[in-house]
This record gives sequence, structure tokens and C-alpha cells, in this order.
Amino acid sequence: MRQTQKEVNDFDQALALDPAAGPAYYHRAMENFKLGHIKESAADFDKSVDLTPDQAPKLWQRGISLYYAGRYEDGQRQFELHQTINSNDVENAVWHFLCVARRAGIDPARASLLKVENDPRVPMMQIYALYAGRGSAEEVMKAATAGRTSPTELNDRMFYAHLYLGLYFDVAGNEKMAREHICQAADLFEVGSYMGDVARIHAALLRQEHP
Repeated sequence: MRQTQKEVNDFDQALALDPAAGPAYYHRAMENFKLGHIKESAADFDKSVDLTPDQAPKLWQRGISLYYAGRYEDGQRQFELHQTINSNDVENAVWHFLCVARRAGIDPARASLLKVENDPRVPMMQIYALYAGRGSAEEVMKAATAGRTSPTELNDRMFYAHLYLGLYFDVAGNEKMAREHICQAADLFEVGSYMGDVARIHAALLRQEHP
């Protein structure tokens, strides 16, 4: 129902009753992220991992919160852990790249890029090639718009193309192109998923930095 603040309040009450409820921290972490409460989100994910360590490899959302919290080394480790159960996910490899690039630069990030052989979603492999230094933004957009597809599928393709182009330009220091692509993902090709929230939060951060 997208009543995010109410959900956080409900999880607050649940945790007051049972402070050891790991899943409640996990769910509150995601809702805090949607509210833009990045540090609170990261702290909740950390608590979730402390209480339910067997679930840690699944928590790709935690890696994203750690990235936005500036905890790049912790984020890198989270995405490496997720790779052990989901080895053909370009998004996981990209977020790992972003964490390394923030810490050490683009070249080291490319050198340590997690291996992905076949993510079937369009245009994920073109996005992967861009981050690997073998592709281009033009190739990403060309793949996203190629062929005949439904309006919903085309919107999803365009969302992911713009989101990951924006993230790439952002870490590469191209503020203009980062803002252009992120804002298109957040506003023009909006999707009702967690990654849609990521785009919205990133766009809001860019607008705060440069009104």
C-alpha cells in the first residue's frame, strides 16, 4: 500500500515486543531506505545479519544501503557474499563495481569486476560490458529499444538502462549525464519495485547536492 512511514512505525512496535526478531529489522531496513533514512536502514540491516546470519547472502538490499551510507568496503563484501548464491546477476556485479570504484577508482573496480556470463534480462549484458570497459552508453540504449516488445517490458528496459547509466556516470564524475539518466529512471520510466525506490532516492540526493 506504499504507506512507508506507517510500516516503519509498525515494525518499531513489533521490535519493542521482540527485540530479537531478525526479520523485523530486515523489513524495517527496507522501509527506512525508502524514506531516505540511509544510516538507519544500514543499521537495521546490520542487526538483521547479527540475528539471522544464515540469511546474510540474500541481502543485496543491504549492500545498496551500505553504498549510500558510504560504507563501501562493507558493501563490497556484501555483494561478494551475494555472488555466492546468485552468480549471473549483472546488478550485483555493478553494485560491487560501484563500491570498489568509490574506494579505489574505476580501473581497480574493472579489475575486480565480478564474473557474469549470462544475465538474460535486456539490456543487462550491455550494461555489464560498459562497466567492464568494453561497451558504451549508446550500445546500452540501442539494446534497450531493440525489437518488438510490450509497453511494460520497454518501460522496464528503459528504466534499468537509465538507472545503470546514471550510476556509471555518477561514479565516473560526470554530474550532468548522471543527473540526466537517474532522473529519467526515477521520473519518466518509474517502476514499482525496490530498484524504483533506489532511483527515486538517488535522484533526490542529486537534487539536494545541486538544486
